[in-house]
Amino acid sequence: MKKTVFGILIVLLVAFIGYFIIYPYDYIIRFEANTFPGTINQSIKLWDKTVGVPGNPLVQEDLYHLEQHVQAGDSVHIYNWEITPLTENTSRVTVRIKDRDHSWKNKLLVPFTEAEVERSGIKHVTDFVNDLNDHIDLFKVQIDGEAELPSTFYAYVNLKTNQHGKAGGMMDTYMMLSDVLIRSNVTMNGPPMILVDQWDRETDSLEYRFCFPIIRSDKLPQHPKIKYNRIFPKPALKATYNGNYITSDRAWYALLNYAEKNGLEVEETPVEVFFNNPNMGGDALQWKAEVYLPLK
Repeated sequence: MKKTVFGILIVLLVAFIGYFIIYPYDYIIRFEANTFPGTINQSIKLWDKTVGVPGNPLVQEDLYHLEQHVQAGDSVHIYNWEITPLTENTSRVTVRIKDRDHSWKNKLLVPFTEAEVERSGIKHVTDFVNDLNDHIDLFKVQIDGEAELPSTFYAYVNLKTNQHGKAGGMMDTYMMLSDVLIRSNVTMNGPPMILVDQWDRETDSLEYRFCFPIIRSDKLPQHPKIKYNRIFPKPALKATYNGNYITSDRAWYALLNYAEKNGLEVEETPVEVFFNNPNMGGDALQWKAEVYLPLK
């Protein structure tokens, strides 16, 4: 009898130590999303601008793991996000939540009642999922498979922005670049493009060229911001994107996900070709871009 009681006490002690000391979270929420990890990653970062705690920036371990501090009333909750790709267009998301200052209290309450960390966590994550689903409805990405980078001579301007500012940088430059070329009677040779030279996925920063394909001639205009170069054919993965060009980078992540699942090595230097002028307005879901990731 004594051995049985002692065994039970040991089990309870181990459970107590595991739950209150070793186990690092107060509450866990899981859900599935009908999109690939990159869309979820970028949506969390945008959402953090609304709910994040000033002075506590979101930390990204990699594409699939992020940590953020969320303001929950008078408390600060730490959200650890884990994104797991399931198929090309679905992911499982696990959110592990801990109250930064009242973790023990929550662990005492959660098994028996609805603690604040549970109420707040469910509300915040539900709001995020609703925003995510709204965003998913605003674009489409179709993986076309292996293709070849378009080959053309082009005029370009170097730009540096964050990913979300990519389309804004293009719009700011569009009139200047097109006006200089048109005034000089340069012959256009296709829709505008961007060629990404550097993509820092940790900081979401870009260095890229905004380009107009042109026919090469001996009388190209000279301008302090405009340069000329040629892109040559090269094997690549291709996707077709429909939606606002502000978020055409979602296709980059879809191609990365496809490459990983199919054991293909790619260079993280996307190329985008834009077939619509956003200044003309209209239904953004009808806008089209072809997106390429060069194969190594």
